[in-house]
Amino acid sequence: MATDYKRVLEKAESYKPAISRFLRDLIALPSESCQEKEVIRRIKQEMEAVGFDRVEIDPMGNVLGYIGTGRHLIAMDAHIDNVGVGNPENWKFDPFKGFEDDEVIGGRGASDQTGGMASLVYAGKIIKDLNLTGDYTLLITGTVQEEDCDGLCWQYIVEKSGIRPEFVVSTEPTSCRIHRGQRGRMEIKVAVRGVSAHGSAPERGDNAIFKMGPILGELQNLHTRLADDPFLGKGSLTVSEIFYTSPSRCAVADGCTISVDRRLTVGETWEGALEEIRRLPAVKKAGAQISLYDYARPSYTGLVYPTECYFPCWVLEEQHPACQALVSSYQSLFAKKPVVDKWTFSTNGVSIMGRYGIPCVGFGPGHEDQAHAPNELTWKRELVQAAAMYAVIPQAYVAGC
Repeated sequence: MATDYKRVLEKAESYKPAISRFLRDLIALPSESCQEKEVIRRIKQEMEAVGFDRVEIDPMGNVLGYIGTGRHLIAMDAHIDNVGVGNPENWKFDPFKGFEDDEVIGGRGASDQTGGMASLVYAGKIIKDLNLTGDYTLLITGTVQEEDCDGLCWQYIVEKSGIRPEFVVSTEPTSCRIHRGQRGRMEIKVAVRGVSAHGSAPERGDNAIFKMGPILGELQNLHTRLADDPFLGKGSLTVSEIFYTSPSRCAVADGCTISVDRRLTVGETWEGALEEIRRLPAVKKAGAQISLYDYARPSYTGLVYPTECYFPCWVLEEQHPACQALVSSYQSLFAKKPVVDKWTFSTNGVSIMGRYGIPCVGFGPGHEDQAHAPNELTWKRELVQAAAMYAVIPQAYVAGC
């Protein structure tokens, strides 16, 4: 039976008030990484209320909602943790009470990215209402700890739960464009040791902060020489943190450590990125130690699932059936060609496709420039469009298989 795309759009529009209410409920529940318990419970409640066939919470704390029992397992993912508020004085409205008018909804997580979750749940209701079934099982995941450690949730889902979909739609914000790739990233530690001495006689010591100075300059220069890719763009690095140890403010610093945020483009590897830094003359002269950070923070359930802070880049071919399922769905719904692009930031795709080779493609409400910013907004029109898209993608994919 052919999909009635006009009816799908009408149904999605009719649910705009419900999607908006649900999103505001999610915004009202603070949910920084490892503190997502209440928002996960609220999502589970809504999934059950709209008629999902099965809803469960895994040992890590991710919520998994299923629709259908067909042969093709298709997943759609939204991380439901948020970053903090930052300086409250930068907000024009309460980040948790939120803000709403006829066009937008504001609040922490509105675009990044509980808006995607709200649209996903009501896509499930549209599928149920209009009987948009087929030979597929749709798995909708509300995943935790992405802001802390992107992709860790999907490492757990694939490795421990044994779930491996045929492809995954990420609902990170894309301004309702289709995204098919992103740069990878690494969190690198550069550590220098010194010897403390009284500040009145610094020549007796070995100042670790001074030893780090030339390294900072060489890292800034290294950034300009990194690889470039015509689609994903240039690799990059920046120094994001600096720490020191010293007996007192009247002493020579005996330790200095910096954190490097390294973005990887096509062709770059984590081994190569570490080696580029190790080869810097100032690094060699200072005897600096270069390593990846580790992540081992407990989830809200108490589960610890450690990993290295390496998140691979990935690109899906535009002609891949998963990408084309989104392209054809968009054209059928909106009678125009979509923009096919990429993310600037990182997503759970670093594990889904970067680690495991599971095809991943993005489509989400909200705008990337709203992520982590004060006065974060999302647009109701995009929430509705996304719900319609998510409802028809599974049938489009199965039809193309």
